[in-house]
Amino acid sequence: MNDLDLEKLLKRPRDYQNIDGVGELSMGAFALLYSLLLWLQLHAPATSIWHQMYAFIIYWTAMSLTIHYGSRAIKRHITYPRTGFVEYRSQFKTARGWAVMAISVCTAALVSAGLALAFRRHFAVSVPFSLFGLLLAVGYIWHARSMYWKWVVFLAMIAGTLAVVLLPANILDSLAGHSHFGSAVTSEALGAFWLTWLIIGALFLVSGGTSLWLYLRHTQAPVPGV
Repeated sequence: MNDLDLEKLLKRPRDYQNIDGVGELSMGAFALLYSLLLWLQLHAPATSIWHQMYAFIIYWTAMSLTIHYGSRAIKRHITYPRTGFVEYRSQFKTARGWAVMAISVCTAALVSAGLALAFRRHFAVSVPFSLFGLLLAVGYIWHARSMYWKWVVFLAMIAGTLAVVLLPANILDSLAGHSHFGSAVTSEALGAFWLTWLIIGALFLVSGGTSLWLYLRHTQAPVPGV
């Protein structure tokens, strides 16, 4: 076995995760359903049910269960019968996995601290609110970089995120329904936040749907009775 074959063997668990696009479909569904919830909250009257905590909990629970069991159904009825079930070691059981988790936690803490400081100092945060799409794009290509066509989706995520930053303030304001939370989280910031989720979610769905279509084309359904 040469080095190239060994490298392919080591990458097989990661590639199997992406083989049918279910992970990307799940992320796309989450982003779009979350953007729908945010849209309802931004445009509904202050007395609307969408501003009640119980409505948020019900919506979030239903969304999470739908995505979770929908993904499992695709795996069970489509992926596993065609390519088999592969169980691989969780990344959190390795030293590298713990390092990634530690870095993620620290990054989240720094971002939260930065936003808190911005709110306190009354800084405008519309640009950071939209540029978080760059982080999602990097996470996407990190897991999908083995498939060359997905670099096109990655570039579209970058372009879409930057386009949101360049949109006129009045457009972002109208998208947010003129809602705002104090002087820091303006309607422009909320509009940018919502539109970024919408764009990234749509691109995740395109990527996942394309992966699933290619998977179905290149694999055969099991023959009954064999």
